[in-house]
Amino acid sequence: MTSLFSFRALAGAALALIVLLPYAWAQRPLKSVALTVGDLGNPFFVQVAKGAEAKARELGGAGVTFRAVSSNYDLNLQTNQLEDFIAAKMDLIVLNAADSRGIAPAVRRARAAGIIVVAVDVAAEGGVSATVMSDNVQAGRLAAEFVVQKLGGKGQVAIINGPPVSAVADRVAGAEAIFRLHPGIRVVSRDQNAGGNRMGGMNVMTDLLTANPQLDAVFAINDPTGLGAALAIRQARREKVFVVGVDGAPEAEKALKDPRNAFLATAAQDPFAMAAKAVEVGFEVMQGRKPASDPLLVPVSLVTRENVANYKGWTSQ
Repeated sequence: MTSLFSFRALAGAALALIVLLPYAWAQRPLKSVALTVGDLGNPFFVQVAKGAEAKARELGGAGVTFRAVSSNYDLNLQTNQLEDFIAAKMDLIVLNAADSRGIAPAVRRARAAGIIVVAVDVAAEGGVSATVMSDNVQAGRLAAEFVVQKLGGKGQVAIINGPPVSAVADRVAGAEAIFRLHPGIRVVSRDQNAGGNRMGGMNVMTDLLTANPQLDAVFAINDPTGLGAALAIRQARREKVFVVGVDGAPEAEKALKDPRNAFLATAAQDPFAMAAKAVEVGFEVMQGRKPASDPLLVPVSLVTRENVANYKGWTSQ
């Protein structure tokens, strides 16, 4: 009895091993990850790169090849970067599109070469395997609700726009949806592209202040833009004008703690965690497993001068 039971147990274990082995052999290792983002001079994208690399090394080991480059929001440059990744036969490309629609042909070529492409932070056309991004509509809505509340539902507002990518469009759409609910809010500008950076924000804000002497508030599509706008406001000595941004960046956190700064709130993201999730999802796709949802939206939260003391900052901080 005992030997028969042992034999059956051994046979069962052997059968289970035979069944499981093909799945173990089918596991596709992660040997190389490439990342292209809008601007590695932006602290947000520095955190994206850190998050992607950390997860790549966790999944692929210390020997995994990791490359991160900046497109400078130049579609032609980013297209060439993807061609380089294809030539290098990277396993996974994490793509922060410089132009959500324009990058589609390069994405299709990468997919045809057998490379998994995951969009991060902004959507990308061309057949990406998955998209991981913050809830940018929510970010725009939270920022606009703060503006409306601060102005008591009445005043002139400018939107400082940015590059033609889905994240920017979603933030603006979320903000405008809130502004439309309040007839006393007048949006005096919505189409000026500051390039998503501090210098652009300062230059656009300088022009807006000249053209709109009664301007009350600004919604900037990211923190670098908003911080540049706040600097222009200080230089123009327009103390009543305030700015709200999106990101939750360390520099924005610092500005919120400065009572003299016109930057009053930011819809905070977690770029480190978002990028790490993008690499994880890409690895899952490599193993033949589809993402649970697409796009995968990461919630944001509003950080203001009143609650900044409780803000824990970005993950890798």
